[in-house]
Amino acid sequence: MSSVELTEAEHRHLERAVDLAAEALHAGDEPFGSVLVGGDGRVLAEDRNRVHGLGDSTRHPEFELARWAAAHLTAPQRAEAAVFTSGEHCPMCAAAHGWVGLGRIVYAHSAAQLTQWLNELGAPASPIRVLPVQEVVPGIVVEGPVPSLAVRLREMHRSSYLSRHPAV
Repeated sequence: MSSVELTEAEHRHLERAVDLAAEALHAGDEPFGSVLVGGDGRVLAEDRNRVHGLGDSTRHPEFELARWAAAHLTAPQRAEAAVFTSGEHCPMCAAAHGWVGLGRIVYAHSAAQLTQWLNELGAPASPIRVLPVQEVVPGIVVEGPVPSLAVRLREMHRSSYLSRHPAV
C-alpha cells in the first residue's frame, strides 16, 4: 500500500466522506459516503449510501454525485471536480463517474481491501466483479487508500455485516 499525500483540506474532505459513511451505518445502510469538491476546493455536494429497505442497490453516493454533477455542472467544471469517497468506486459508480466526465477520485479504502475484510467474515462473494476504478475508466487519476482512515472503515464494515448477519 502506497502512502497518499493529501493537503489538509483534502484530508478534511476525505474525513467528511468517512463521517457520511458512519451516518449511513447508523441509518442501517452499508457504510459509504462521498463528497464532490469543485476545482476551486469548495464542497459542491455530498451523499451517503441509501440502499437500505428500498430494494434499489444502485443508490450509492458516488452514483448520486455523478448524477448531480451532470445536472448542475458544465463539462469543464466536472473535469476539474474531485470525488472524495470512503471506499473505492464499484464498477457501476466508476462507469457513472467516467461517463459524466468527473475528475480525480480519492478514496480511504480500496475495493480489494473491502473484499478481503468481508471474506474474513465469511461473506458471500459480491454479485458484481470487483475491479479497480482504472480498469473501468482508463486514465482516471485515482488516489488511495489512506491507511489511517481505512482502519476506521474496516470496523464500520465489520459492524455493518455483523448487524445484518448476527449468526456470524
